[in-house]
Amino acid sequence: MFEIVASGGLLMLPIIICSIVVIAISIERYWTLNAQKIAPKHQVGEVWSWIKNNQLDAAKLKVLKQSSPLGKILAAGLSNSRHGREVMKDSIQEAASHVIHEMERYLGALGTVAAIAPLLGLLGTVFGMIKVFTAIMLEGAGNAGVLAGGISEALVTTAAGLCVAIPAMMAHRYFQRHVDNLVIIMEQEAIKLVDALHSERRTETKVAA
Repeated sequence: MFEIVASGGLLMLPIIICSIVVIAISIERYWTLNAQKIAPKHQVGEVWSWIKNNQLDAAKLKVLKQSSPLGKILAAGLSNSRHGREVMKDSIQEAASHVIHEMERYLGALGTVAAIAPLLGLLGTVFGMIKVFTAIMLEGAGNAGVLAGGISEALVTTAAGLCVAIPAMMAHRYFQRHVDNLVIIMEQEAIKLVDALHSERRTETKVAA
């Protein structure tokens, strides 16, 4: 294995670094983007029970904000719920933009690695072919060892670049899709709370009238 890597030349080093980056980001994002951590299923129900029982206060909002990304969005909306439905929705959207930015952290780097890894392999291929043609020019086509070394470098770097780029692209697409699904879930949960809270207030207003 070491001989194969060594035969790829100096460009194998950045390709190996790219592979380590892909593995590290994939593990970190898989751990971080856990659906239950991002948007706990029963969180909206718990918040609604606080509201119904008049238990929602600054301390509860602080706990909610720190509990999960969905909790952070809900806390932002609840903090401005008294100013009307539109203000509450604007607060939720602003908080959601920050949460989405955090969820997409490192995905840009993953996409960049997927783009540059095959280019590094291609560059290695070019260097390997330059060595082959230089050897042919200096020593003729009879030195099989020199020719084989250049061809090996050309093929190994291309293969290595593709072996890094393909999983990186797959991981990038997977996590991007996963983030999109989580955003939809959080949006639905936030809308549930907005609708329930303001329909309840409209009902109370009618009863009072």
